[in-house]
Amino acid sequence: MNPLATTLEVGDVLARTAEGSAVVGNEDIGEKLVLNLGPSHPSTHGVLRLVLELDGEVITKADPDIGYLHRGDEKIAENMTWNQFVPYTDRLDYLAPLANNVAYACAVEKLMGYELPPRAKTTRVICCELARISAHLLGLGAFAMDVGAMTMFLYTFTEREKIYNLIELLTGARFTTSFTRVGGQTRDLPPGFLEGVREFSQQFVGKLEEFGKMLNRNRIFVDRTKDLGVISSELALDFGLTGPNLRGSGNDYDVRRYFPYLGYEKFDFDVPVGQVGDCYDRFAVRMEEMKQSVKILQQAIEKMPGGPWMVQDPKNVLPPKDKVLTKMEELIHQFLVVTQGPDAPVGEVYFGAENPKGELGFYLNSRGGGVPYRLKIRAPSFCNLSILSHLIPGHTVSDVPAILGSLDFVMGECDR
Repeated sequence: MNPLATTLEVGDVLARTAEGSAVVGNEDIGEKLVLNLGPSHPSTHGVLRLVLELDGEVITKADPDIGYLHRGDEKIAENMTWNQFVPYTDRLDYLAPLANNVAYACAVEKLMGYELPPRAKTTRVICCELARISAHLLGLGAFAMDVGAMTMFLYTFTEREKIYNLIELLTGARFTTSFTRVGGQTRDLPPGFLEGVREFSQQFVGKLEEFGKMLNRNRIFVDRTKDLGVISSELALDFGLTGPNLRGSGNDYDVRRYFPYLGYEKFDFDVPVGQVGDCYDRFAVRMEEMKQSVKILQQAIEKMPGGPWMVQDPKNVLPPKDKVLTKMEELIHQFLVVTQGPDAPVGEVYFGAENPKGELGFYLNSRGGGVPYRLKIRAPSFCNLSILSHLIPGHTVSDVPAILGSLDFVMGECDR
């Protein structure tokens, strides 16, 4: 096969001018270069493909090409009981599986009309904030490495390992946790978990200050992030950005503050915002968010109530394991709940949670019974990436890794 012919075919399909006509066959084809960045490129943080049109070093057009990781989660859910779909949420933002579990479970509980016990709510708050710190640490390390500060990646991974040890203690798994169930969690907090979270949060504050000093005084990092990839507050809202990418542009929208859930209204924390909306502001917002997450964790430990960690619904919640092993009625009840799923009412709901990447939302449509009729996921990374075709043009090729790193997306939930 002629390599030149293959290149022209790809350009004919994907490289479009502003008027929509193909570049191939146009008399100006020699003036611009079509370049593929990804889907196998370290700075794309996953299987993202960017089709760039270059005029020298300056990018004149950028087309994000997604779908390489598509798994059809939303369709799969229609053949899963409510609890069976929990492991699939691990694979959305696979850097914060605990937060995904919580968001999905809260959506189903809203449909069921459940009010969680206080202990279950506070446990989930701890899960979400640990997941936020873990995801931001990876985003920070990868972002720094993209612009030349590789040492930071090693420092942040060291702290993430400490969080993974706590997650393993809590759930039995480090990566794909599948911890929540409709109505609560799979189990109560294990002995020593709260002490481990307290110890981590106390030492992590100093580490975070050290990370800030390493990058704030790094001339290369500052020069490659300040006044680069500027997103105004109005533009961020127009493209549906949420999370740190929106707050980095000066908008203080945070689901935990505007639409509190799990008792977040009882916690004292600040919502950091940026001023310029550049790559540096988005980095600074995530750094401050980790500090606020530590603050929330410390409050949650002190406020941790006793009592049940599951709702008391004998019809739809699994009975205690010791009774399942000794009594016939409980054994039959568990069999029905596991095989048929919790019996949800007819209706439709939407629930959005503040995940590390932004607002993760679940729309559920139920016609009754143990499986959803329809399920739709509002993936924050999918929405955040929509701005690339508007944001990247006008920058140079070397600016692209910095812009992508500052957006901190994950393709698992983008393609879902």
